Amino acid sequence: MAVLVNKPAPFFHDTDKKFGAVLPTGEVVDNFNFATAAKGKYAVLFFYPMDFTFVCPSEIIAHDHRIEEFKKRNVEVFSVSIDNQFTHAAWRNTPVNEGGIGQVKFTMVADVNHDIVKAYDVESSEGPAFRGSFLIDKDGVVQHEVVNNMPLGRNVDEMLRMVDALQFTEQYGEVCPAGWKHGDKGMKPSTEGVASYLAADGDKL
Repeated sequence: MAVLVNKPAPFFHDTDKKFGAVLPTGEVVDNFNFATAAKGKYAVLFFYPMDFTFVCPSEIIAHDHRIEEFKKRNVEVFSVSIDNQFTHAAWRNTPVNEGGIGQVKFTMVADVNHDIVKAYDVESSEGPAFRGSFLIDKDGVVQHEVVNNMPLGRNVDEMLRMVDALQFTEQYGEVCPAGWKHGDKGMKPSTEGVASYLAADGDKL
């Protein structure tokens, strides 16, 4: 598997490449462009196997329930599967109590040609994507990635924690020790910084 961390995020620098998608408004388009949509923002790009399946709606709804938290952090959220935009729209227009996902407030991208799943190296041998999640900074560089097998649902709060950690390091120039969360102190990236942190907080790890 290719590791994309610290590399340019595929399609986030290409202003010409376009995909089918359903926008947060419910509009179905065939000219969605990642570079334009994410310009000046952080981005969370998460893959799931297919529409109208099982673990997938729980993850999509979990992202949607936290969309305001992502927005507060200047994060644009995108989901991707190999279904077309019309299937995305049908699933989005199906009520949750009937197996749908409801009117989710982020863009659902259609990857019918498997271009995106291949570029991010999350395509399974059967074709659908594994549960890959990627955190992309404002310069279009991947800062965090995690890939789960299909039966294993993600913890969306962990992605929010990663966003907080990234923004903390950008703002203060310090690094985030194990288990760091918003409001915790960081660690100066030096031998002295490590010693100081472990002396004060090592027993909490």
